[in-house]
Amino acid sequence: MDQVTKTCCAPQGKKGDLTSVTVPRSALPRDHGAVAVPGGTAMVGTARPGIPDDGEGPVRQVRLKPFRIGAGAITNAEFAAFVDETGYVTETERFGWSFVFWAQVPEEIRVTQGVKGIEWWRRVDGATWREINGPGTGDVWHADHPVVQVSWNDATAYAAWAGGRLPTEAEWEHAARGGQGDVKFPWGEAEPDDTGQFPCNIWQGKFPSKNTGADGFLTTAPALAFAPNGYGIHTLVGNVWEWTADTYRIRSLKKSVKTRLAGMQGYKLSKGGSFLCHRSYCYRYRIAARSGTSADSATTHQGFRVVWDA
Repeated sequence: MDQVTKTCCAPQGKKGDLTSVTVPRSALPRDHGAVAVPGGTAMVGTARPGIPDDGEGPVRQVRLKPFRIGAGAITNAEFAAFVDETGYVTETERFGWSFVFWAQVPEEIRVTQGVKGIEWWRRVDGATWREINGPGTGDVWHADHPVVQVSWNDATAYAAWAGGRLPTEAEWEHAARGGQGDVKFPWGEAEPDDTGQFPCNIWQGKFPSKNTGADGFLTTAPALAFAPNGYGIHTLVGNVWEWTADTYRIRSLKKSVKTRLAGMQGYKLSKGGSFLCHRSYCYRYRIAARSGTSADSATTHQGFRVVWDA
């Protein structure tokens, strides 16, 4: 398969500068539904990179302490509890707009601005975590689906309130492997497809024009919709990209990679891919796959999960 390096995962670039927001910590850790992950020597990366220029290899080993991680991504209901208790206002709400995938833009919004080169991402005024695709679209908000339209800064604020933090890349990959070693996916090696193999929520059809929804979902699925891996963790790939605590870095001597990274200073690392990923264009729904996005960006396919120290 030819390497796919196009910027499919999210629109890039900061939308503005905001001062930091201090959020009161919850009285008790909100780690209900978290599962234990053993410590030890963890594997990061792969010996079989699908997109080498993304820094997926080589394999390296990292020592980790035991930790607990959410069985699923943080849901709309969980984020709503955080907002209700703290009065937190997300960055998208303060900016007044966010990015929406073209097929999700409401019909009554006739004119939108696209992102150059990835025009399927549209600027929609009033798109927030409560009204994901813009004003009047609260009907697509489901309590058990992952919260989206949240920035890295928003995710970090929630994690601190919940008594936890965002996972490192090493922790995320260690949890995703479920004790299986250098596997491609949380369930093993079997490749998802467009016709009958649906272990996760990704795109089926021709991206970006036609999604058949053969896996049962055209956009997000419930956070616990798909079978768990060996550690009991659900939907680690597909569905929504998940913010990590790490800055996006690539160890590479290639000039093309260095040039790309020069415009991504301070970008944060996301893992797991999303419902918009397809092998023909964005083969990043693998454990070792990676993406970098500015810390204040938010989209309809970006979420997160939380870890807690054991």
